[in-house]
Amino acid sequence: MKTKTLILSLLAGLALLASCGQGPKGSADANFTKGQIDTVSYLLGVNFGSFIKGYNFGDNVNYSEIMKGLKDFVNAEGNMRDPEFTSQFKINPETMNDVFGQFLEVRRQAVLSENKAKEDAFLEANRKKADVRETASGLQYRIIAPGNNVKPGPQDKVLVHYKGTLLDGTVFDQTPEGGDPIELPLSGVIPGWREGLQLVGEGGDIELFIPAALAYGESGNQGIEPNSTLIFHVQVAEVHPADAN
Repeated sequence: MKTKTLILSLLAGLALLASCGQGPKGSADANFTKGQIDTVSYLLGVNFGSFIKGYNFGDNVNYSEIMKGLKDFVNAEGNMRDPEFTSQFKINPETMNDVFGQFLEVRRQAVLSENKAKEDAFLEANRKKADVRETASGLQYRIIAPGNNVKPGPQDKVLVHYKGTLLDGTVFDQTPEGGDPIELPLSGVIPGWREGLQLVGEGGDIELFIPAALAYGESGNQGIEPNSTLIFHVQVAEVHPADAN
């Protein structure tokens, strides 16, 4: 389904580009400056670049072939409403889905393997640190400040400041620096959070090293690759018991 959505999005974008090229009569004679043409051309590149970046193609594509495909589509006769329109290209839409699907799956498996290897190496080294503890589930943590005796239960809500990073230090999520803490229900967070925050009380400060299996697993999330190990620094400001409501 995701691959089909990509194909449809690309074709729709190309159709839009083609329709732009079929402007009103006389548009070819409009007195556009080179700067205007360059700006619009750049914006079109940014538009299609969003597809490439969104699927993390990066250097796994041939950009000259992308330009060739764009030109072939724009210069093709007719439009997508014509039954024979796509027959003008090297590959038909059905085959496109297969090719994209295979390509994305190969990349996905490579990312899964690479991130799993990184996770294993990191957790193995991390568990040897004197101040790092590990639970039966595989969650590793470091308590910076234990807080008081008011610890949250699995159904409680917590008021927290937090910062989440990947193994390379990339920050993928955080509460605003200097801002107010936010309230989160432990029943609605990833398993590593749910388990880890029950280890400290109000005023507690903890660092969580969360294996992918206790985070977003093989699916990943926005800004988080599949099989990613996550590191969270969390400060618990308040615990709001579920029965208080």
